[in-house]
Amino acid sequence: MDWDIKPSGVQGVVNKTITAAEGFQKAGKSLQTELPEAAKHAGTITPGGGSAGEGGGMGPIAGALGELMKAHEYRLAFIGARTEASLNGAINATTAYVQGNIEQAQNAQNQALKEPKVELPGAGQK
Repeated sequence: MDWDIKPSGVQGVVNKTITAAEGFQKAGKSLQTELPEAAKHAGTITPGGGSAGEGGGMGPIAGALGELMKAHEYRLAFIGARTEASLNGAINATTAYVQGNIEQAQNAQNQALKEPKVELPGAGQK
């Protein structure tokens, strides 16, 4: 395999990707804190129209918000892990290429292409 890497070009793409990833990370953290807060204030449905009070139950909107977060939690974590692996692979492969170690560069590229493992907090617990 012939390689023709321009390290300055890789660095530019890596820097732009890091900036974009930081924005994505902030959005993900905001979702993790704001969604439960929104669910907490979404209200409940109680027989007779009264309030269930604090800790008195979960209404349909809170339930829907919880299901939304549950449905996307793994995907969000996977995107972060994939982004991190890709950035590290690009940096490591380029570094090895610059040092003249093409085999190490290929290994770094192969490592980056592997599917990242995502472990969510609390997953597997009952």
